[in-house]
Amino acid sequence: MNELEEVGAEMFRCGFVAIVGRPNVGKSTLLNHLIGQKISITSRKAQTTRHRITGVLTTDSAQFVFVDTPGFQTKYRNALNQAMNRSVTTTLADVDVILFVVEAGRFGPADEEVLKLLPKSRPVLLVINKMDELADKGSMLPFVESISKRFDFHAIVPVSAQKKQKLDVLMKVVEPLLPESTPFYDEEQITDRNERFLAAEIIREKIFRLLGDELPYSMTVEIEQFEEEVLPRDGSELRRIHAAILVDRDGQKAILIGKNGEKLKKIGTDARLDMEKLFDAKVHLEIWVKVKSGWADDTRLIRQFGYE
Repeated sequence: MNELEEVGAEMFRCGFVAIVGRPNVGKSTLLNHLIGQKISITSRKAQTTRHRITGVLTTDSAQFVFVDTPGFQTKYRNALNQAMNRSVTTTLADVDVILFVVEAGRFGPADEEVLKLLPKSRPVLLVINKMDELADKGSMLPFVESISKRFDFHAIVPVSAQKKQKLDVLMKVVEPLLPESTPFYDEEQITDRNERFLAAEIIREKIFRLLGDELPYSMTVEIEQFEEEVLPRDGSELRRIHAAILVDRDGQKAILIGKNGEKLKKIGTDARLDMEKLFDAKVHLEIWVKVKSGWADDTRLIRQFGYE
């Protein structure tokens, strides 16, 4: 029996907490800083997160299973975005607590679309993020009052995920809302995603961060080979990873590779360093760029790449 089980189900709480909101409100940054480890990728490009990412935080009294969802997409209606939107609605039906994240001082039609999805059968917290970027703090009261009229929130918590401000307050509000239960995951576990998945996500992040709007949204990463080894020389671990970046057109392939392959090399180097830190192992990474036209509207490929 581990220490958490000794606490007993009557004293310990465990439950699922969904993090939802429109694209680019800081959901992934919030998840990463809540659990103290980077598992969900971030960039300034909207809709960076495409999958439902689970992050686990275990304390002496509770286990929080945070579920980061893709930003709910209202602008583009291809098969990929429809699959991601289904991920959001499915998550809302399966969790114990919902964090509805909005950006301080901004609430538009895209936020309203997400608000319409929120169920009234479970507690919903309004998390106002990016408080550090709000120039006029006096505008907060009318802003909060306006949103509060739209939904009966259990609580309203202003935070700055990037600056790690008031996250402890958020945790204290969430914990009593979790059901009494023994933990679902081991104390050391921080995510239910495997290293193969995380490797692909890290590469996607480096592409977004380096290229920004140069590259269209319809790009994905497929891990073609993932092998784990123990090096006989010193007993250290090694990951051999072969990855393919899939784009729609040859012109996009040229953008990714860059002059003399410089951009692709930069993507590979930055991704490898992040993987070595996350996996606590040496990484040998090889990346290719391939053209696969129309994949974002191909339901078979979307399932193959794990978006369903």
